[in-house]
Amino acid sequence: MARRTDHKGEQHTMGKIIGIDLGTTNSVVAVMEGGEPTVISSAEGGRLIPSVVAVNPKNGERIIGQVAKRQAVTNPENTIFSVKRFMGRKFSDPEVQRALKVVPYKVVAAPNGDVRVVMGGKEYSPQEISAMILQKIKTDAEAYLGGPVAQAVITVPAYFNDAQRQATKDAGKIAGLEVMRIINEPTASSLAYGLEKKKDETIIVYDLGGGTFDVSVLDVGDGVFEVKSTNGDTFLGGDDFDMRVMNHLIEVFKQENGIDLKNDRQALQRLREAAEKAKIELSSTMETEINLPYLTADASGPKHLVYRLTRSRLEQLTEDLIQKSMAPCRQALADAGIDSSKVDEVVLVGGMTRMPAVQEAVRKMFGREPNRSVNPDEVVAVGAAIQAGVLGGEVRDVLLLDVTPLTLSIETLGGIATPLIERNTTIPTKKSQVFSTASDMQTSVEINVLQGERQMASDNKSLGKFILDGIPPAPRGVPQIEVSFDIDANGILNVSASDKATGKVAHITIQPSSGLRKDEIEKMVKEAQAHAADDKSKREKVEAHNEGDNAAYQAEKFIRDNADKVPADKKAEIEDKIKDVRQAIMGTDLEAMQRATDGLRDALSKVGASMYAQPGAAGPEAGAADAGKADDASGDDVIDGEVRENK
Repeated sequence: MARRTDHKGEQHTMGKIIGIDLGTTNSVVAVMEGGEPTVISSAEGGRLIPSVVAVNPKNGERIIGQVAKRQAVTNPENTIFSVKRFMGRKFSDPEVQRALKVVPYKVVAAPNGDVRVVMGGKEYSPQEISAMILQKIKTDAEAYLGGPVAQAVITVPAYFNDAQRQATKDAGKIAGLEVMRIINEPTASSLAYGLEKKKDETIIVYDLGGGTFDVSVLDVGDGVFEVKSTNGDTFLGGDDFDMRVMNHLIEVFKQENGIDLKNDRQALQRLREAAEKAKIELSSTMETEINLPYLTADASGPKHLVYRLTRSRLEQLTEDLIQKSMAPCRQALADAGIDSSKVDEVVLVGGMTRMPAVQEAVRKMFGREPNRSVNPDEVVAVGAAIQAGVLGGEVRDVLLLDVTPLTLSIETLGGIATPLIERNTTIPTKKSQVFSTASDMQTSVEINVLQGERQMASDNKSLGKFILDGIPPAPRGVPQIEVSFDIDANGILNVSASDKATGKVAHITIQPSSGLRKDEIEKMVKEAQAHAADDKSKREKVEAHNEGDNAAYQAEKFIRDNADKVPADKKAEIEDKIKDVRQAIMGTDLEAMQRATDGLRDALSKVGASMYAQPGAAGPEAGAADAGKADDASGDDVIDGEVRENK
């Protein structure tokens, strides 16, 4: 348990800190219990929660996770998936433009150039969609733990830039979570892999997930986890493999039938799901059949797709994607200053590493058999839970030393990017450098903060700009402006600039041009809370309806089974109460439903008591007092829409 100390110095126990792997395809949540990390199952029973959000166009109901994924084929334009690929990005980004061609839902530009997705006729930021997934995770964790959850450690790809990290933190805030730490996915995986390791090892974490790729070199041993270097590609993952298979199927269908399916949203969604399923199956079999009846139709009638896909064909279609992951591996080794022969273990993370061709490429790259001792789907969340345990005081003697993935610079004269913090610098860290003015009598300077590895400012990502004014007029080169960069443990940047002559300071926590403003986040938090309250109200009404329906059913059964024992006047009274319940559950008034159900139970209770008081009353028949209760243990009971699991 985490603890906080109030102003009187007294300690208060707070709820558990959960660890969340917020993935492109699936998300996972874990928590420390009794010193061990435990993966929490969702309300639907699975340990992987699909990162999918949808709106039912008929009633406006929002659905998340497995249920949303299941209805995607019939509702493609209102089903949002892979939104992590849009986090912290501009609509004009080449990666976003590439994704636009293949997602069935509508993606538009916000007034500030950000990405917005359209669902149910309303525009949402990627942070809001991610927050909906996080809210579901939070609710499921609360159900498992039996209490409120307010704090979390959330993982991000190691190669996420500042804007993407800030967007993830904002998503947590909108979902009602205090994000205690943003942790890199390969680093989290190393925690899960190496927590019990006493011997010092140099390990590579090769993490190929649904939408992103990371590779990190770490020294692990005796509770110390030190990242030596990291590299990656935030737009390379399982989605791209699915897309290759999908495009191949579109081409095959076009050749056979003369019909191009690229603009048929429903067909595309079916093809996407079939491609993913075939890809997964080909990790354990050499050939699989893709069978999609009634995929489309023309004047001659319905058209079906039946196609046998082999593992070798899949490997041919995706060979360049696998090779694309090798360059970051070489760069990570070079940045860490080690040869592949010095690597003790290569740990595979992410669902895509189950593909035999990926494993073979990794084997060739590092000259050793990959380590498959961890569950590639769950290891990131397990590591996040361990980090949550460290922050909450449950896990001791663990030191985590992470790095910043990209160089941080400022723009100087001539449009040059002048680095202040080089990539792979251990964080948290602070660096300062003194600059001067570029022209005579200059009284203000604009600080353009950059992230990236290119020499020229225009080729890097601008994280934000701010102005330091009030500089005393002087010849160029005379004023001394000290610029400081401060990166916290989340990898998020604070920048300040001060004039040494006047002591005047200007500073910003980087709120990137592609980020949400504070007032937007606050508005979204309120909307999310209102939606959660609305969801709670809907659930309570459904439960009251089910309880009333069940009570009426049990009462009718009781009257039938005891027709000769219940007095006529009491029978009439119970039948009236049953009518009241049936009428109440036709409506939406929660109190009316509860009142009618309670009234029926009271009437049954009185009848049961009077029957029990009669001489020679049969024990089992006298259970009328409990007959209408929803949790009755009778084998004939039916509880609609609710399965309770005792923890």
